Amino acid sequence: MTKNEVLKSWVEQYSGPLLKRAAYVLSDKIEAEDIVQEVFLAAFSSYDSFEGKSQPLTWLMAILNRKAADFYRKKYKSEPQIKLDHFFDETGSWKNDGVLNDWNVSEKESELLDDNDFNKTLEDCIEDLPSRWKIPLKMYYLQEKKAPEVSQELEISATNLWKILQRSRMQLRECLDANWFANL
Repeated sequence: MTKNEVLKSWVEQYSGPLLKRAAYVLSDKIEAEDIVQEVFLAAFSSYDSFEGKSQPLTWLMAILNRKAADFYRKKYKSEPQIKLDHFFDETGSWKNDGVLNDWNVSEKESELLDDNDFNKTLEDCIEDLPSRWKIPLKMYYLQEKKAPEVSQELEISATNLWKILQRSRMQLRECLDANWFANL
């Protein structure tokens, strides 16, 4: 088979799994479709380097992972600086100390991840985060990447990552308090 025929069969065979993974990683169907197209363009241009030591889908997924990391890096670096006046006053003191308190989670609430309505509220709260917080949060918690890997991909220090994750969790907590727990 020619290079074009092989790549055509790969597009037919692997578009579904690649799109599913891209949509999960990026949480945006349009961006996922664009990334999958970029994967196939990259595969076409570097086809001669594919040695067949792995399955084609494995190779394409590796390209997808690099493209997603590039996407997040570019998006993360292009976002404006985050303002923290939502949490802190002009002196740097907490506006609401309540976000520091432990949640009192009942037995019923510990099963929230099985509740579709709660999951929708959580997804909405995550999407409302600034991109500079949402991207590392998704990479660390949803994609389950290790902290050094997230730091490296986003080109940020480990200390900065931990601060971002802490601020993201505080914002999520406030959002869930207002949009879920207040309605119980």
